[in-house]
Amino acid sequence: MKLSPYLLIFLLVPTLLFGQKLKPGFDKAEYIELMRVFAKQVDTIPANVIPPPTRFKFVYRSPIVGLDNRWDLWTSTDSVAILSIRGTTLNPVGWLENFYAAMVPAKGQLTLTNNYQFDYELAQNPRAAVHIGWLIGTAFLTQDILPKLDSCVRAGVKNVYVLGHSQGGAIAFLLTSHLRQLQRTGKIPAGVQFKTYCSAAPKPGNLYYAYEYEAQTTGGWGLNVVNAADWVPETPITIQTLDDFSNTNPFSNLPEALKKQKFPKNLALKYVFNQLSKPARKARNNYQKYLGKFAGRYVKNNLKEYIPPTFFQSSHYVRTGTTIVLLGDETYYQKFPDSKTNIFAHHLLSPYIYLAEKMK
Repeated sequence: MKLSPYLLIFLLVPTLLFGQKLKPGFDKAEYIELMRVFAKQVDTIPANVIPPPTRFKFVYRSPIVGLDNRWDLWTSTDSVAILSIRGTTLNPVGWLENFYAAMVPAKGQLTLTNNYQFDYELAQNPRAAVHIGWLIGTAFLTQDILPKLDSCVRAGVKNVYVLGHSQGGAIAFLLTSHLRQLQRTGKIPAGVQFKTYCSAAPKPGNLYYAYEYEAQTTGGWGLNVVNAADWVPETPITIQTLDDFSNTNPFSNLPEALKKQKFPKNLALKYVFNQLSKPARKARNNYQKYLGKFAGRYVKNNLKEYIPPTFFQSSHYVRTGTTIVLLGDETYYQKFPDSKTNIFAHHLLSPYIYLAEKMK
């Protein structure tokens, strides 16, 4: 039987709609709904402060794993899922994850327990590196997320939000990279569409990681929402040295060029060069010493079988993803004034939702 073009279109419309529930780019209403979902992760928010989500229903909450990490699964009636990653709590262990801020290669293996080695490839560039603390959180959460995600996909879910605020946003970056790598290798079906909202997130890695993340999510599939008054997205403290530049740069041959200068000009120029370059390297080494090796000892107190990896020689953290800036005006600062005592005045959900609602 020959089907008419009109009948073919009629039969295909449900299929096309089913596969296109997520749209690229920032959507104000979408973001606010996701923040309402995330608010259910925060036990200290009174029920009447942030309204409940209207489209999504709670399905599952994971046990606490790793360094005080947890995630929720929410779904909608039209088969869209949310992987909601909890942020930092009042538990000092969660803060330890933040302060364990040395970098490791974005491709490698972590030994977390005697029975769990986490193989990952968040970027292909050997110079790409990420925050070790949030990588540990990602690794532990992935163990629980992947079986639930597989069940969702088998049930017909093809559209998945990856969501996090604060520390949850930092982990959402790395989780997104991991899920997309699993998709490239066929372990997650190619037809699953991921869309990521990292809200109030710190910087997850270096420039070479950011380049690959942004290439993977190009076109509006990886959004980084930032309140311009919030200090958390400015962290971790970044230290750029000459070692962080691309291979082809004007500084790589400078030491050799200085040697060719006539005496005593060569000594004077070498002295100036060292005065400019050595302090940054020293700061990077101290950063790695205290926020890598020293912090790692406390991590090992909480994760007895964890084997610290070899750190990457960089602390050049950069902002990552397609950034959506929420700019406060005079009215905003009257409602949410700067504070020397409440350091999270601009970081909590309420100011973010307020600014999002004001967007045109």
